[in-house]
Amino acid sequence: MMSSPPGDLPVTFADIEAAAARLEGIAHRTPVMTSRTADARADGKLFFKCENLQRGGAFKIRGAYNAIALLTPDQRRHGVITFSSGNHGQAVALAGRLQGVAATIVMPNDAPASKVSATREYGGEIIFYDRYTESREEICAKLAADRGLTIIPPFDHAQVIAGQGTAARELFQAVGELDVLLVNLGGGGLLAGSALAAQALSPRCRVVGVEPEAANDGQQSLRAGKIIRIPVPRSIADGALTTFLGERNFPIIRALVSDIVTVSDQMLIDTMRFFAERMKIVAEPTGCLGAAAALAKRAHQPGERIGVLISGGNIDLARYAELLR
Repeated sequence: MMSSPPGDLPVTFADIEAAAARLEGIAHRTPVMTSRTADARADGKLFFKCENLQRGGAFKIRGAYNAIALLTPDQRRHGVITFSSGNHGQAVALAGRLQGVAATIVMPNDAPASKVSATREYGGEIIFYDRYTESREEICAKLAADRGLTIIPPFDHAQVIAGQGTAARELFQAVGELDVLLVNLGGGGLLAGSALAAQALSPRCRVVGVEPEAANDGQQSLRAGKIIRIPVPRSIADGALTTFLGERNFPIIRALVSDIVTVSDQMLIDTMRFFAERMKIVAEPTGCLGAAAALAKRAHQPGERIGVLISGGNIDLARYAELLR
C-alpha cells in the first residue's frame, strides 16, 4: 500500500512541468474519450486517455524526446542507443530524427514487424537480439562503450520518467480530480511519472499499476518492498515483458502507488475487441492493460471516477485480426 512519499525521490512534479514545456508542439495533446457502455460495464465513470493516437503510436515519444533534448552537444554528435521491444525504440528513433541525433535501437528478433518497420522509417539503426537467451542491457552497454553512444533506457531514467508523466498531467487537466488512475506497467516509467502527476494534481487519487498475469514482477516487488526479478515472461502484451522494475522507478512506485493488479491475455483480447466494436479504437494488447482492469472491476469501487491510460496502438494488422478472430 501507498506510504508517505520521501523527500528524495529521483523525479519531481517540477520535472514533469519542465518536460511538458519541452514537449509543447512536439507531442500531441491526445484526446480523452468516454463511453456509456464502458461506464455501465465497469459500474463507474471512465476517462480514457488515448495515447494510441500519439506521435509514433504510443506515449513513449514523451520520455524519449525529453531525454534527448537535455543531451550535451558532444552527446548529440555521437548519438544515442536504447533497447526496446518496439514503442520506445520507435520513439527514440523519431525523437532523434526531430533533433538531429542518430539513434541505434537494440530490438528482440520477435518484435512486431510493424514496430520494426516504423523504427527503420524513423531512421533508427536496428540491432536484433534473442530476448530468451541474450541480455539486451549487456548488448546495449557494449555498443554504447564501443561507439561512444549515450544510453536512453526505456524506463530507468529520470527524464524519461518526467516525460511520461506529462500524459497523466494532461488527463487531470482535462477531467479534473479522479478517484482511481489505472496505468499500464512494464518497467515503470509511465507508472512512476503518472503517480507523480496524480500526487500533485489529484492527491486523493489512488494510482494502480496493471501488469500481465505472466509478468507480475512489479506486483511482487511492491508487496516485497524490493525489486524482484523474474524470468522472461510470455504474454501477448509485448510492451510489458520486462523482468524487473527500474532503480529510479521503484522508489516512486513504492511511495506513491496504491496497488498493482494483473489481467490475463484473454482479458486483453476481450478489451481490444470492446475498443474496436464499441469505441472504434485500435489499441495494442499492452495498451489495454488498464482498461481490462477497469472493465473487470479489479481496482475500483462502484460509482468512482476512473482514469485509464491507453498507452499505445502499434500492432500488426494481421496479428490484430488474428487475436480478435
